[in-house]
Amino acid sequence: MSILLGNLADALNAKLHGDKNCRIDRIATLQSAGPGSISFLANHRYRGYLSETRASAVILSPADWPECPVFALALENPYLGYAKVASLLNPESASPQGIHPTAWVSTKAIVDKTAWVGAQAVIEDHVLIGARTYIGAGCVVNSQATIGDSSQLMANVTLCRNVVIGKRALIHPGVVIGSDGFGIANDNGIWVKVPQLGTVRVGDDVEIGANTTIDRGALEDTVIEDGVKIDNQVQIGHNVYIGAHTAIAGCVAIAGSVRIGKRCVVGGATAIAGHLNITDDVYLTGASQVTKSISTSGVYSSWIPVQKSLVWRKNVARLHQLDEMARRIKALESTGKVLSGDES
Repeated sequence: MSILLGNLADALNAKLHGDKNCRIDRIATLQSAGPGSISFLANHRYRGYLSETRASAVILSPADWPECPVFALALENPYLGYAKVASLLNPESASPQGIHPTAWVSTKAIVDKTAWVGAQAVIEDHVLIGARTYIGAGCVVNSQATIGDSSQLMANVTLCRNVVIGKRALIHPGVVIGSDGFGIANDNGIWVKVPQLGTVRVGDDVEIGANTTIDRGALEDTVIEDGVKIDNQVQIGHNVYIGAHTAIAGCVAIAGSVRIGKRCVVGGATAIAGHLNITDDVYLTGASQVTKSISTSGVYSSWIPVQKSLVWRKNVARLHQLDEMARRIKALESTGKVLSGDES
């Protein structure tokens, strides 16, 4: 489909610089764009490509507009503008309705007539599937699970018993929600399983990336609030509570009974130890190791950025000598041979 540039400006509430009748039919990067394309500049690292772009128009900030050689839509958040334009130019196709002949649906399940259940899917007893919901091929929805209106389960998603999914969820292939949490008790060196009696409750407008796993609660439920966005291959332990509009990048591991506040960002490969509380509006940079609760909003980091191997090896060697170095410095300071930090 194509949209007039003036209509895009209205949709974004953006300042239009150029011909409102310019027709846009696709979105592309600054480097690859051609006539009919709209591009965007949201990261200053790519500013060098702006002067040479062949796009018909560019979405950018007001500060970057004077350097733009083509038509422009100027707004304060160009990346958000890009996201909205991409959706407008690429509307989702209508979902099919009905039940595929190879699907197995319990006669005790309730499936809205406008929903779709795909090939080889299994829908067990007392499942409730809302209007316009899409259940992809190979999905398994165990007994008494509930899926809200307009949600999408892509291929091979598993919802275990009693799981609740809100409205407009997007759950990508291979996700498992509601499997048992890692609850074990030690009996003189022998591990005894602790029954996991809770479930998982997922709010509205949640997206969960491929092959992510979310464990059911032990006694209380695991809760994912409205608007949470979770990337691929994330592990969320039992009894975790994630506040609304938090974003979690790939390969994060969250141990049991962690509470994460609203509007947090968890960088990729971060590990969060169990039974911690993280307040609202916390940003954890990638590969952070969180071992204590965070009560003040802000940006937190705990990992060493990459460096040449030889430098890293030397630093690790020095790290193992810190206790001895501290002892020697203390001894020298006590004899007056080392100046304290406030002396000149």
